[in-house]
Amino acid sequence: MKKYLPFVFISLIVFTQCNKSDNNNPTPTPADATIKDSVIVQGLNFPWEITWGTDNHIWMTERGGKISRINPATGVVTPVLTITDVFASGEGGLLGMVLHPNFATTPQVFVSYNYNNGPNYREKIVRYTYNGTTLINPVIIIDNIAASTIHNGSRLLITPDLKLFISTGDASNTALPQNTNVVNGKILRLNLDGTVPADNPVAGNPYWTYGHRNPQGLVFANNILYSSEHGPGNDDEINIIEKGRNYGWPNVEGFCNTSGEQTFCTANNVREPIKAWTPTIATCGLDYYNSDLIPQWKGSLLLVALKESRLYQLELNGSSNSIITTTEYFANKYGRMRDVCISSAGKVYICTSNGGNADRVIEIAAK
Repeated sequence: MKKYLPFVFISLIVFTQCNKSDNNNPTPTPADATIKDSVIVQGLNFPWEITWGTDNHIWMTERGGKISRINPATGVVTPVLTITDVFASGEGGLLGMVLHPNFATTPQVFVSYNYNNGPNYREKIVRYTYNGTTLINPVIIIDNIAASTIHNGSRLLITPDLKLFISTGDASNTALPQNTNVVNGKILRLNLDGTVPADNPVAGNPYWTYGHRNPQGLVFANNILYSSEHGPGNDDEINIIEKGRNYGWPNVEGFCNTSGEQTFCTANNVREPIKAWTPTIATCGLDYYNSDLIPQWKGSLLLVALKESRLYQLELNGSSNSIITTTEYFANKYGRMRDVCISSAGKVYICTSNGGNADRVIEIAAK
């Protein structure tokens, strides 16, 4: 389950970062926990979302259309539903999922998936109700989002004030992110029934921020919404998401550090990232660690990467608005990593994205 604090969005100052990388697991100090990692599930095929449920299970999507629950103590995978109109093409298929924050009393599950609408490849967000065995009563929250074999975004998040955030990619069309009249290349904000909140940047418009390429990580913590985003051949990003702001794509890649970008950024209210990687690492799932189980990770964002095949600990400063150190774990040990979630006890779980029914879920804990 994502860690949340009361819902406030604030404008923040970006500080200069320092960067510390280690291609292997760092040697712990006496105050640190010794980390152990182990595979708890294998034989999966392109898992895309893992999220910790209040039922103490990991909820998981696989791109082909299957939703399952994993018992982390036994590794038993229990299928919940296979969505029959999912069409997996390229990087598309069944993607993001989020559980209602009050799942015990409101057992709703929101999912994002791609499908064929006649000749058009599209994406929709659907809300289901869990009856203890399967998911029933599908309700479409938003539909007809342009999709592609790449750049679909699709990470979902519900904040404590019960607003649904949806990341959408540019669907391979760079004309869309700067157009606030379309929903692609955005982070959208909706009520849980699909209506548009009255306090969105533009009345009746679902967008919260725009100018995104392919954001595939969202987490809310420290009164801040953080996002990870895939760049082109350069400038993968970690962003702080602020109401109404422009994140630059395709006119700006990473920081506003060329003369053309600086002109665009000044004229278009662009928010720079708090970190960028060149060459890219293929930033993906993102979570926030606030447990004492692994004390050296407390107060850090945890990010997994596809191309770099590792977990990044991004230690935040005291104001939680800047990354002060970056430490790498499990480099190339498990292959491409798609998502990360954290249990209520502070254990960390990662799912891989290698395909061929060779994917796994890895548990990370303290010895």
